[in-house]
Amino acid sequence: MAIQKVLVVDDSKTELMFMTDLLQKNGFAVRTAENAEDAFRRLAEEKPDLILMDVVMPGQNGFQLTRAITRDPLYADVPIIMCTSKNQETDRVWGMRQGARDYITKPVDQDELMAKIKALG
Repeated sequence: MAIQKVLVVDDSKTELMFMTDLLQKNGFAVRTAENAEDAFRRLAEEKPDLILMDVVMPGQNGFQLTRAITRDPLYADVPIIMCTSKNQETDRVWGMRQGARDYITKPVDQDELMAKIKALG
């Protein structure tokens, strides 16, 4: 299944704008959410083909949200790529244990992100 619709979850408006622009220039339809509540609202409106998830957010963090989404039968098949400034190996391992399919650190390298998305699609 080709990935076309991407949900970007990040509390930074700057990151949301950067990621939206990058993804749209590469042909993806993008929706955004600034927190967990927003993310679940977007999921209910339209199921994406991929979720790019920040970790550090107010309220429920990206690790908790990833775990909640991947354990929900409605969304368990939607791959999640953690997209965060947390660059320790322990963070990457923890993200993968929560159900993420991949992990990329900020600042995001466009070629690396596109390769990771292509590998999932």
